[in-house]
Amino acid sequence: VFCISRMAIRSSRNRELARGVTALSRTAMRRKRRTYLIKNKGQKPARPERKAPTSAPRQPRFYAAEDTKRPLRSRKGNHKPTRLRASITPGTVLILVAGTYRAKRVVFLKQLDSGLLLVTGPYVINGVPLRRVNQAYVIATKTKVDVSDVDVSGVSDEFFAKPVKSKTEDDSERFFFNRKREKRSF
Repeated sequence: VFCISRMAIRSSRNRELARGVTALSRTAMRRKRRTYLIKNKGQKPARPERKAPTSAPRQPRFYAAEDTKRPLRSRKGNHKPTRLRASITPGTVLILVAGTYRAKRVVFLKQLDSGLLLVTGPYVINGVPLRRVNQAYVIATKTKVDVSDVDVSGVSDEFFAKPVKSKTEDDSERFFFNRKREKRSF
C-alpha cells in the first residue's frame, strides 16, 4: 500500500496545458484567488465605515397621482428641408452607387421638396431616365455640365406619384359576370 501525502494529491487550480503554458492567465488566476482584496497578508481587508443616515427629507417613491399627463412634443410639423451636400450643384455629374442604374453617371438637375435629388442620364445618352435619388446613394464628381437651358420647374414629387385607379361598379360586375361563365366541368 502506497502512502501518499496530502500535498501530493493536491493539484494546482490552474492546470498546465504544456510545459510553461497554463490554462488561465496571470490576471485570471489573480481574480480567482482574490488576492487583490488582501492588502496586508494575514489580515482581512478593512471595510469602510458606514455613516449614519442623515435626516434629509426623503423623496416619495412615486409621484403624486394628480399630476396631469402632458402629450409629448410632436415632430409632425417640424419638416426641415434636407440639406444638400456642398459638392452637389445643378449640373454636377454624379455616380449612382446603388439601384438599377448603379455605376452609371448621371446629371443632377435640382433638389425636390422631399429632399431627393432629381437626376437624368440623359436617357438618350446612357439610358438613365428622369429619376429621384437619395443623396446618400450618389458620389459627386468635379465634372459639371451646363443645365441652365433645362426647364425642370414642372417636375415635382407629384410627377412621380403612381396614378390612383378608382374602382367602379362596372369593373366589379364585369369581374363577377366572367366568373359565372367560367364554370368548368370535370
